[in-house]
Amino acid sequence: MLWKLSLTGIKSRLRDYLVLFSGLVMASAIFYMFESMASNEAFLKSNSTIASTVIIFRLGSVLLGIITFVYILYANSFLMTMRQKDYAMFMMLGAKGRKIAQMIFSETFIVGILATLVGSVVGIGLTSVVNHLLVQQLNVKISNFSPFSVHGLLITIAFFSILFLLAAIVNAFSIVKKPILTLIRADQTPTQMKQHKFLFFLEVVLGIACLTCGYYMMQNLAKFQLFGIGVALVTIVLGTYFIFHSVIIFCLSLLKKADSIALRKLNNFTFSQLSFRIREYTQMLSMVAMLFALALGALTVGLGFRNEISKVTNSFTVYDLVLNNAQKVDQQEVTKLAPKLNASYTQKEDEQTIYYVTEEFEQTPFLIKEASTDRAVEPKDKEITADQLANELKFQDSLRDYELPEQQPKEIKLISQAEFAQLNLPETSLQLVQVTDFEKQLSNIERLVATNKTNNPALQDVNYSFTQKADVYNTFNGAFSGFEFMGFFLGLAFLTMLASCLMFKILSGSKSDQVRYEMLQKIGTRQGLLKQSIRREIGVLFLAPGILGVVHVLFGLQMFKLLMSDPYDNLWIPFTIFFVLYFIYYVITTWLYTGIVLKKQA
Repeated sequence: MLWKLSLTGIKSRLRDYLVLFSGLVMASAIFYMFESMASNEAFLKSNSTIASTVIIFRLGSVLLGIITFVYILYANSFLMTMRQKDYAMFMMLGAKGRKIAQMIFSETFIVGILATLVGSVVGIGLTSVVNHLLVQQLNVKISNFSPFSVHGLLITIAFFSILFLLAAIVNAFSIVKKPILTLIRADQTPTQMKQHKFLFFLEVVLGIACLTCGYYMMQNLAKFQLFGIGVALVTIVLGTYFIFHSVIIFCLSLLKKADSIALRKLNNFTFSQLSFRIREYTQMLSMVAMLFALALGALTVGLGFRNEISKVTNSFTVYDLVLNNAQKVDQQEVTKLAPKLNASYTQKEDEQTIYYVTEEFEQTPFLIKEASTDRAVEPKDKEITADQLANELKFQDSLRDYELPEQQPKEIKLISQAEFAQLNLPETSLQLVQVTDFEKQLSNIERLVATNKTNNPALQDVNYSFTQKADVYNTFNGAFSGFEFMGFFLGLAFLTMLASCLMFKILSGSKSDQVRYEMLQKIGTRQGLLKQSIRREIGVLFLAPGILGVVHVLFGLQMFKLLMSDPYDNLWIPFTIFFVLYFIYYVITTWLYTGIVLKKQA
């Protein structure tokens, strides 16, 4: 009988369970994706560049696990709050507390396990998409990769089983220990609105001071290092809480006192609703603001590392392609690259010296990267004249970098074309190429790089060289792409959780709000004004943590100045992606809340 009543209660709250279920599915799917990529041994052994990103995915899994634990406890508490009247009625009808506890435990655990299993299936599909993006979009060469990982699946199921077991125990004891009268009248308990003015002012000052301290630590992370991270974490969390518990209430009080604003339409009712609820929402809004900053920050930094690949690659080498013994290469393959610069330097060499033609360097100057003290400014190409190359060893060393290993110890001499022709030595060619769009031509360049190694066996013994831009690009691409995907999927997971938490909190108070909206309808308030009031009220609850989260991100990006040349580059892209998704959650929440509190007029 209790199970039938339980199923009836779940059906009545089906939309709320679906919101929770979708959030848990997304969390377990992304957790599986991280674990499957980090625990795929065959994949890691055959892909040395990707193996360096294992620690990235492991850290992502740990961070995702911590946030998921908080989310599960928080989201389940909302559902328990909404269903506590049902459980109180079961107790009044004679159900034993032990049976109620078993029912709550089973409901929580079963929903969690089902979400984990469905999420694991979704995660397998998501991992396949990641595999496609790594190969097709980021030009990462991988092999022996399988979207299905038994090890990753077992870790995911075990981790979430433990989480849901703990959540089920907490839910069962939290309901059973409360008196029946408390459960029935929980939504009728008034919120205490009194607050000491001095404590209120102290919270305002502390909130601003904590945030200022945290932002200062993040901006000077190179100086404070780990100590700065610890202080910033504590002060920003505390500052966020104090800001929501004081500054927002203060702003609402000012708006209510401004008659020109408060007495317009239903603004006074909206401000009163927010003022009445804001203290109850303080912890939730603080958590949402921090999750918002983590989500947007992860997405921003992830895409920032993607932009960093080209910048770092370009800072290492001037030329997109280097061909030794270029006379052996089919020049039609080079022509297909549509090169914007195609420099060929003829060489002759003996046991101690390698000779170049002065006129060739006068016609096509040798290029080097011009050093820049500002990391945000990409180094420019600098032309080196034939005289500079002939007389300065530092420029000759730059040219040696492009020579074959057996040529590099030899002395470099630039001589005239006539003198060069008189040398009775074998003639070879060094060809240096720049293209208009390196990434577009990458596959063609890689084929020519492979041909160059085949034509020059000495290069096959070199483990790594910074002369070939394709090798440099693939190395940094393999490392930074891990950061990019961790950022993208962590951002998606955090967004799902924070929006779900906010949605749950708003919907959990909808039943008590329904009475107020019914009263407004009975006295003749137009439906349009009521909907407008709902949109504004929920809009403030979404916008407040969003604004503070954006401020956190803008200051938090200062921490990545040591890793990225310009962490603020193309900032509008991740911000646009994030706010579009965030706005979708706002629309869904408004629609669900409106459907609950407003009865359709006949």
